[in-house]
Amino acid sequence: MQGADAAAALLVGGRVVAAAAEERFDGVKHSSAFPAGAAQFALDAAGLKASQIDLVAHSFSFGPERDFYVGQSDYYRGLYESALDPDVNRAVAEQHLGVDLTGRFRAVPHHLAHAASAYYPSGYPSALVLVSDGLGERHSATVYAAGGGALETLAEVPAHSSLGLLYGLFTLYLGFAFGDGEYKVMGLAPHGDGSRHVDTILQEWVHLDSDGRYFVPLLLENVGDLDKETYRAALARIEREFGPRRDPADPIEQRHKDIAAALQAVLQRAQLHQLTHYRRETGLTRLCLAGGVALNCSANGVLLRSGLFEEIYVQPASGDDGAALGAAYVAAAEIGERPGPGTGTALGPAYGPQDYERAVAGETGLDVRRAGSDAELATLASRLIADGKVVGWFQGAMEFGPRALGHRSILADPRLDGMRERINSLVKKRESFRPFAPAVTEEAADTLFEIDQEDVPRFAEMLFVGYVRPEYARRLPAVTHVDGSARVQSVARRTSPLFWSLIEEFGGLTGLPVVLNTSFNVAGQPIVRTPDEAVRTFLAAGLDALVLGRLVITRAAAEPADEPAAEPADEAAVEPAAAR
Repeated sequence: MQGADAAAALLVGGRVVAAAAEERFDGVKHSSAFPAGAAQFALDAAGLKASQIDLVAHSFSFGPERDFYVGQSDYYRGLYESALDPDVNRAVAEQHLGVDLTGRFRAVPHHLAHAASAYYPSGYPSALVLVSDGLGERHSATVYAAGGGALETLAEVPAHSSLGLLYGLFTLYLGFAFGDGEYKVMGLAPHGDGSRHVDTILQEWVHLDSDGRYFVPLLLENVGDLDKETYRAALARIEREFGPRRDPADPIEQRHKDIAAALQAVLQRAQLHQLTHYRRETGLTRLCLAGGVALNCSANGVLLRSGLFEEIYVQPASGDDGAALGAAYVAAAEIGERPGPGTGTALGPAYGPQDYERAVAGETGLDVRRAGSDAELATLASRLIADGKVVGWFQGAMEFGPRALGHRSILADPRLDGMRERINSLVKKRESFRPFAPAVTEEAADTLFEIDQEDVPRFAEMLFVGYVRPEYARRLPAVTHVDGSARVQSVARRTSPLFWSLIEEFGGLTGLPVVLNTSFNVAGQPIVRTPDEAVRTFLAAGLDALVLGRLVITRAAAEPADEPAAEPADEAAVEPAAAR
């Protein structure tokens, strides 16, 4: 009910029963609406009514900050009284849920909610926890020491030194949307030379101080209410240094790439600076990450490769959708429940064979083949991909978080040189520089990618960037970024048996058990939730095939693929796991 990425999560007995973002229900990316659809789904999943819920938790607590907000200006007084006041939040929740929440509503501090969302699912007995985002109630980052089920605040970074806001400002400057385009900047960065501007940013706008602290004086340029809401003063300062901001319709120039690279390098350096200090001070060897900055997979990869921590857990839904889950964890702990380790990301709506049949029943011009088993389905789908087809893949429960991990995915052959361009321009309708992720069997991950074997499971949620081994980079052009990196997803047979079988079958056909995996949506659209949405997107996006449960769907008059299928691998082939 504040910010974006509204979501609902439900815990019963300390265990997560369901979680989903509201955007998947109302169709508005990063929806800020009350999560009515997501909440009703969660209740239905548990067979409960709203009246049976013990506590309703909200992932912001502005009550303690009342005097700060109402004392600033008439604008901020009005904002607090109309939107931020916990009593207003409770009234909105009561209106949508249709129940009286007197004594049952909890306003949870935003960063505490984020921290809980990472610490409790990690299963770590103790850990350092870093929450870093644009802004909570008044802070942009908080460091915690976690242990024994409790979280102790070690340090807080004020809003005017926000690395998340800094990254968002440069996202705006580079012509992308604030709060939505940051991942584009991350993808653009490897195309540039950061050394040209890193020193300028560190000297002028980001200062690294002692005791793990950092300051972002650039944000102090925003003084008045309008400046604080639009960041126009800080943007003007960036323009004075680097020239006019890019219009979204303008081409991307080398200077834009260099600035993106410098920004990414500064973020990584500041985060390492902060965490190195608290690792040394606390002696804690495990790290949990949450908050929007934790979705920066490149920075996460740097942390992992640094060896600073023995183990790292990143909350897969690290944005504000995950804060809903964290608020529920905090409320559960408050009433004496001990939240248990996470159960994965498949926490959203699931559908069955009848739903799939209904979704295609009214459509004409489709060929529908029904696989008799999961093994047959994996064989059929892998052959389509090996033949150069772009395939929509809809299976099981929807993922919670921004990543498609084999439940709501678009899959393709990573060996085809033109596949990335084809999907970017014709299917996803997005910028050509943006990379796609490889989904690889857990057994082959350290063979194809520069990943230590013990770290392979950490790549299951596509939250770390690694590097393709040089001998495989030229054979995997569609998932190898310009700098040789890749946002790897490792797929385990025990947790994703069907998706694993598909990739393993593809490996048997090609010698490379890895497929291109991207989210099942087009530009401006949330990832599909229902079978009906999957069919509509399949038809509108120009996909070659759709696998809906055990239905394998193609167009009745499908044209041959423009791109020839890649030749079967004949060198350095990875032996299928089934044969090892």
